Parts: sequence; C-alpha cells; structure tokens
Amino acid sequence: MRICFLLKVRPEKLAEYKIRHAQVWPEMLEALRETGWRNYSLFLAPDGLLVGYLETTDFQKACAEMKNHPVNARWQAEMTPFFESNGDRAADDNMFPLEEVFHLD
Repeated sequence: MRICFLLKVRPEKLAEYKIRHAQVWPEMLEALRETGWRNYSLFLAPDGLLVGYLETTDFQKACAEMKNHPVNARWQAEMTPFFESNGDRAADDNMFPLEEVFHLD
C-alpha cells in the first residue's frame, strides 16, 4: 500500500529541519524499517509544506508500532516544535493519509 501525507513545517525552522533530516539517527532509521516503513521519502516546499510518501503493508499497524518504539518518543519530542498547528501533539499524531485517486504503474 502507498501512503501520502501532509504536514507544515514552521518557516523559521526550515533550515534546521533539513539539517536534522540529513542526520537522522541510525536507531530511528532501524526502527522505521523494523516497523514496516519502506520506500519512505519526505519532500519539502519552500513555504514549509511537507509531503511524506511511504509504502507499507498496513499503515495503521506501522504507525502504532512506531509510536510504541522507544526511539520514537525521543525523536517526536525533538521534532514536534518544527510543525505548525500541532499544539502539544507529536508530529506522528498528525499524519493522516491522503486518498489516492490515480496511480500509473
């Protein structure tokens, strides 16, 4: 299954967000793989619009397992301030998949 989601990075945090994602912790990368995230990419527009894409067999299960992974709590604590309109919610609580309406294979 292919999943696409949107988030919004705060404009004043764009440069730091890019730096952080150029240096994702090895244990975070391993946790994503262990919990079923495959072919995962993030795309960032100049205005802070963030588009995420991944492939997984079960998105709800992959999210739930990632949410319960110890490294994710640390990562989310650091990443939450980067996003608009999150309040005190972690970024991974705001990832809602978009509906796929067309795919060319």
